[in-house]
Amino acid sequence: MNRNFYLNIVATLILLILIFFGVVMVGVFDRMRFEQEANRRVIAELTEAVRNIRSVPAGEARGEAASVVNTGAPAANREFFEPDATPGDRIIYVSAADTGNMNYLITNEATLGEFYGICNSSPAARNLANPDVFEPLMAESWKLSEDKLTYTIKLRKGILWHDFTDPVTGKEWRDVEVTAHDFKFYYDVVMNPQTNCAPLRGSLMDIQDIEVINDYEFKVVWKKKYFRSELITLGLGPLPRHLYHAYEGPFDPLKFNDDHQRNRIIVGCGPYRFVRWDKDARVVFTRWEKYFGNELGIGPPVKNIVYEIIKMANTRFQALLGGNIDWMGLTPEQWITRTNVPQFQKGGTLDKYQTGGQSYSYIGYNLRKPLFQDRRVRQALTMLVNRERILKDIYYGLGRIAIGPFYHDSPYYDKGLEPWPFDPQKAKQLLAEAGWRDTDGDGVLDKDGVKFEFTMMEIANSPTQTRMFPIIKEDFAKAGIDMKIQTFEWSVYIQRLDQRNYEACSLAWSMPYDPDQYQVWHSDSDGSGGSNHIGFRNPEADRLIEAIRVEFDVKKRIELAHQFQRLLHEEQPYTFLFAADRLEAISGRYRNVRVFPLGIPAEIIWTPRAQQLTIP
Repeated sequence: MNRNFYLNIVATLILLILIFFGVVMVGVFDRMRFEQEANRRVIAELTEAVRNIRSVPAGEARGEAASVVNTGAPAANREFFEPDATPGDRIIYVSAADTGNMNYLITNEATLGEFYGICNSSPAARNLANPDVFEPLMAESWKLSEDKLTYTIKLRKGILWHDFTDPVTGKEWRDVEVTAHDFKFYYDVVMNPQTNCAPLRGSLMDIQDIEVINDYEFKVVWKKKYFRSELITLGLGPLPRHLYHAYEGPFDPLKFNDDHQRNRIIVGCGPYRFVRWDKDARVVFTRWEKYFGNELGIGPPVKNIVYEIIKMANTRFQALLGGNIDWMGLTPEQWITRTNVPQFQKGGTLDKYQTGGQSYSYIGYNLRKPLFQDRRVRQALTMLVNRERILKDIYYGLGRIAIGPFYHDSPYYDKGLEPWPFDPQKAKQLLAEAGWRDTDGDGVLDKDGVKFEFTMMEIANSPTQTRMFPIIKEDFAKAGIDMKIQTFEWSVYIQRLDQRNYEACSLAWSMPYDPDQYQVWHSDSDGSGGSNHIGFRNPEADRLIEAIRVEFDVKKRIELAHQFQRLLHEEQPYTFLFAADRLEAISGRYRNVRVFPLGIPAEIIWTPRAQQLTIP
């Protein structure tokens, strides 16, 4: 008998001893967690037979995977995961509305994007503390060509898709490996003009192709230089061909759009797998025991994630106070007036977190309408909006007045600019210069026989707009402007935006860390699928946007961004309103809750065993 045979015998005996003591001496192993993991790695090196067997951490149910193992290979943000975190517990979020389906590619909703994010992965991720740095996730390595047009990505081996049963055929899929072909499939599906993927298609439009080298290597070839090509390339996700093309013959884009049964589930390769969707009630996810990140030390400790669908705002808040919601965004009114309860006091069950907002709200004017085409008129409208009062009275001072579309705490934001003041006299002067006067004495300005009147679209059940618009209407009226208010349900509101069938609206945009203003502000984004719904067209703005997109020198790109912000400040195509602070209530039982430049990551938190909860 050779030496390997005896090593196998020794390894097996050691494993049996570990299992025996894991059953009868859980408390002992809680104090010996690191020694256990060291023994496990030694056994793995001795014999292939036990290489993939993991000892059970103290306090965790038998059969569950440990959250943090750490094989030593590079992995994004591993330094922020606590190696002695106890696996288990749940996070229950809340959503005000249900989604239409579970296919994020064709239903570009924010909450569905969160579902997709926890179920899937990408080649790399930003470092939480330093977002300019990308670190490996699915990718073992990557390199960029000298001309900055081609990224070559090498994937880790052994990354698995979530196991699932096809809801149409009933076929069970187990242990299917993610390959480079799945990234190619994602790109081909999104770029297919017959799929309902227009919003995502815009972000990939400058990719020429994805070329598969072999199962674990592929190239992303760009048509032209683009400073966000690194972010987009390393943020690409694979798409499970065995779910969305589970039939013979060529891919059918119309079937992809309307495959109702398959579009009711999510199949990913990320830290959490989809469990079920109870329509208008809840969506449930559980930790994926075969997640590749578990072996890299970046497996999330929390076992279950749930999104409860609760439509009424007061019901949501009561569910939070009652312990049925673990993590929820708060309105300024709730933050100030409704958190003076025992749950939020010292030693209570909930903690409050206030961080800088990464979105801005605005009033958008349909510039196709003659009423809004003179920038003096737009400047006057902004100076008639008492933003200081609204920020104080409605937002309780929890935010900042926005000046442009850049994140306040980033270098791209021009801190030398000052907001237009609330100045009714100056506004009236500008309106007069633009030819607007009350010639018939009825209290409403007119020009060439046309009254200065328009309709503001209001989103139904928006408490902020319900309080804000009457203030604006009153100040406009004092200057001779008749602003009517019409309320629309969200689906109708969006439809009117898409059809450009409105006069004025009020919405919000997120502010990404790496700003690219093409989708919202470039003239080419005025058409179908673009977000330039107000019809802003300015050759100098287009030139600056295009220059920013190809500038890899950060300092030069920042200066171009400042020029663009100054241009928007003068043009005032929007009345930029507020960058409201992000206000969150989070259960006090969690540990390792940390605030980073881009928010509070849920994947690193954990809960002591005695405080863990299950899904009700």
